[in-house]
Amino acid sequence: MICEFCGGQTTKKKVKRQHWLHGKLYLVENVESEVCTECGERYFHAKILDEIDNLLEAKHEVKERLEVEVVSL
Repeated sequence: MICEFCGGQTTKKKVKRQHWLHGKLYLVENVESEVCTECGERYFHAKILDEIDNLLEAKHEVKERLEVEVVSL
């Protein structure tokens, strides 16, 4: 696949994704993505995003909880 931003080539890679669902922020590991080898832009197929939603809406194991600060600029 060709990157929309820089025209570089992408490669399949497992990444960590920040994902919002129902007002909650999740970090999901091992998510299949196309990542640009030039600029690092990441692309996720709709099927993968649907899988994440389904996983998070069902009972799921929580690996770790993190504290996140929200600040304004």
